[in-house]
Amino acid sequence: MFSSKAFDSHEGVTFFSDAASGLKGIIAIHSTALGPAAGGCRAWAYESEEAALHDVLRLSRGMSYKNAVAGLPMGGGKAVIIREPGKPVTEAQFEAFGRVVDRLHGAYVTAEDVGVSVADMACVARSTPYVSGISSHGDTAGGDPSPKTAYGVYCGILAAAKARLGRSDLEGLRVAVQGLGSVGRHLCENLYKAGARLVVADINPAACENLREHFGAEVVSPEDILFQDVEVLSPCAMGGVFNPQSIPRIRASVIAGGANNQLASPEDGLALHARGILYAPDYVINAGGIICVASEYLRSGSEQEVWKRVAGIEQTLAGIFAESKASGTPPHVIADALALKRMAGGQARH
Repeated sequence: MFSSKAFDSHEGVTFFSDAASGLKGIIAIHSTALGPAAGGCRAWAYESEEAALHDVLRLSRGMSYKNAVAGLPMGGGKAVIIREPGKPVTEAQFEAFGRVVDRLHGAYVTAEDVGVSVADMACVARSTPYVSGISSHGDTAGGDPSPKTAYGVYCGILAAAKARLGRSDLEGLRVAVQGLGSVGRHLCENLYKAGARLVVADINPAACENLREHFGAEVVSPEDILFQDVEVLSPCAMGGVFNPQSIPRIRASVIAGGANNQLASPEDGLALHARGILYAPDYVINAGGIICVASEYLRSGSEQEVWKRVAGIEQTLAGIFAESKASGTPPHVIADALALKRMAGGQARH
């Protein structure tokens, strides 16, 4: 673990198992400088335990940066459940996961991520209070955070289109969306209402057909979606898609999507910048979900106030893009510096 490229002086990494339910997974706490480490739980059929460790280390670091830039009084953490191929995670396993979280006594606060639903988090909540993304009551924030994530990405696309394309709206703009899960589907709805023309891909053919029928989307193969002739490319699936092999083939002027860890390495951000492609740092643009989750957990703000905070992602990115243009520094480098500065200060901006 300590020699892994993804290890970044993490405060703690917990490997857990439960013989009775068959649960196996990892919780990584990257930083608690700004508060309890907050980040979702991902359930995935990893190729190996090493792959699961690499993923949770990178994701937890990203959550530290995401929460810092979003101005949240929370640190960064993440959990992964190593799911058996072809088998769902059971209620018993989610309850056992809750017991693992509870043994950390609030150092880590969990919520849903890829492969985990609101109902699953309700199972986790039977075993621990250190959980969010469960439900909302009245005007309080809570429940499924994916619509907030999607809206934040939409707001980020607005900022990127203005900075790179000189556009004040998205009417007629071609946007390629990779991944039509909870975030991708909600994002497409926002883009369609704004007049964008959609090009989509997903490993689930039914999801693609739904978008073709309801939003007039053009459907392409998952292998080709990154290389479409579009103005904006929005990756909303898994990470690591921008690398030395894919970057030379990208034709979009803007990359702005909801996936975590889109860059395979920091050097790939430099390569995008060198090509004149404006990259919206993933942990900045996709912070809408954690803004909602944090508000629910901390009981700090109404649903309306949370939507307003998520909309602020547009202004945050506009500032990063403006500094990038003025200094010639890639946006991801500017965002990293901002996150590290706030973490070093030990105080979240409220």
